[in-house]
Amino acid sequence: MNKEYMMKAIELSMNSVANGGGPFGAVIVKDGKIVAEGSNCVTLNNDPTAHAEVTTIRKACTALNTFDLSGCEIYTSCEPCPMCLSAIYWARIERIYYGCNKVDAKNIGFDDSFIYEQIELKPELRSIPSSQVLHTEALEAFRMWTDKEDKIEY
Repeated sequence: MNKEYMMKAIELSMNSVANGGGPFGAVIVKDGKIVAEGSNCVTLNNDPTAHAEVTTIRKACTALNTFDLSGCEIYTSCEPCPMCLSAIYWARIERIYYGCNKVDAKNIGFDDSFIYEQIELKPELRSIPSSQVLHTEALEAFRMWTDKEDKIEY
């Protein structure tokens, strides 16, 4: 753990608040160097997915010209929400360091507990109704993917 990287993530979170964004910042480090940094831009960009970790992952992938961030670490000012945690796993980031935790976030109005609760429910019981439709037709793209010999696995 490098305190300088965490302090940078915290600085980004404070700059974000000062500039109209949310109170979250993150940096991604590879081989001892910051390859990307970002902050929460949800309200600034009218993008509910523009959390600090997601914006930083996008920047790191662009900077490194890859979708695979193996060998990277993320320093984030707060414990990642379910969306960000998923993105970190999909990006194959190898280590997470965070400042505030999810209880701290809940205490200022960023409560993710309902999402974890929803994930545990069957789709038809979730607060946003879900219905599976045209399953057979949708499977065609999966069949095409399975048969594709030159696909790039991710």
